[in-house]
Amino acid sequence: MRTLYYIHDPMCSWCWAFRPVFTELLNKLPDDIDVQYLVGGLAPDSNEPMDAATQTMIQHHWRTIQVKVPNTQFNFDFWTNNTPRRSTYSACRAVLAAKAINSDKEGAMILAIQQAYYLNALNPSDDDVLTSCAASIGLDTSLFSQALNSPATQQALQANIQKNQSLGVYSFPSLVLEENGQSKPIAIDYNHTFNILKQL
Repeated sequence: MRTLYYIHDPMCSWCWAFRPVFTELLNKLPDDIDVQYLVGGLAPDSNEPMDAATQTMIQHHWRTIQVKVPNTQFNFDFWTNNTPRRSTYSACRAVLAAKAINSDKEGAMILAIQQAYYLNALNPSDDDVLTSCAASIGLDTSLFSQALNSPATQQALQANIQKNQSLGVYSFPSLVLEENGQSKPIAIDYNHTFNILKQL
C-alpha cells in the first residue's frame, strides 16, 4: 500500500484554490493509494490584529489566485467585517478535534471552515466560528468545544507539524507520496488532475 499525504491548512488560500482538483484527484486515484491528511499550522496562535501590510499581501494572494485558478471564489467583505489575525492554529486544531470525535467528519470540517472563511466572510481564527462549523456538520458542540483546545489536540497538531517537517514540507498545499519507506514530493497542478496522476 502506498500513502499519499495531503498537507494543507484550512486558512491557506492556495489550498482553497486547489480544492476542486484535489476532490477530482481523490476520485481518480489508484486503489493501492491510501490518502492521509496533515494540517500545516501556517501561523501560530495570536490575539494581535493583523497589520495592514499583511492584510494587503493576503488580499493580493486572493486576486492572484483568481487569475491563475479561474472560478476560485473569495468574499472580500472578510477584510471589512472582521479584525483579522495571523493565526491558523485554531482552524487546524478544529480539523483534528473533528477527526478525533468522528474520523468521517475530517473532510467535512475542512470544507466548513473554508466556506465560512472564503465565502461567508467569517473569521476561523475565532473559536465561536469554528464551533458553528462543527455544528453545521452535525458534531456535538459541547464535545467539540472540549476537544478544540485540549492537550490531546495540541499534541496532535504538533505531531502533524513534525511529520510535515520530516517529509520536507514547509509550504501548503503539498502532496507527498510514501512508498517502501521512501517519500517523494508530487508537483501540484491547480487546474488539472492529469499532471498529478502521471506522477503517481
